[in-house]
Amino acid sequence: MACSVCGAETVDFLVPDAYREYAPDGAHAASICSRCLTVEAADEGCEDPDFTRVSGAFPTRPDAAVPLALALGCCESLATNRAALETLLERIERAGVDPLLALDRLLAEPSVEPAIDLERRRVQLEALLY
Repeated sequence: MACSVCGAETVDFLVPDAYREYAPDGAHAASICSRCLTVEAADEGCEDPDFTRVSGAFPTRPDAAVPLALALGCCESLATNRAALETLLERIERAGVDPLLALDRLLAEPSVEPAIDLERRRVQLEALLY
């Protein structure tokens, strides 16, 4: 599938029931763009998605990768999605991944060009965590 924003390749993934309320349109499947990190609802998801196609900095285990992908989608509007972001960031941490470090690594990837100002959002996310 190609990203509707930039046309790059996407990674499709299933959204577990525990995360459905944080998915675009409450979808059962979503996709994340490998270039601009846009997260959209998808018709079908992969049970074992390869998030390293987005970046080698992306967590590989679904218990961390799925909430990180959904959190990136929620970053479009911090004010609207504050509670969702707090929950998703907490779940990423519980899965053993530092979400801010993961964002830093994503921002350092030359192939990643976020559609939103992720550097500014990262500072705001840090305030949510601490």
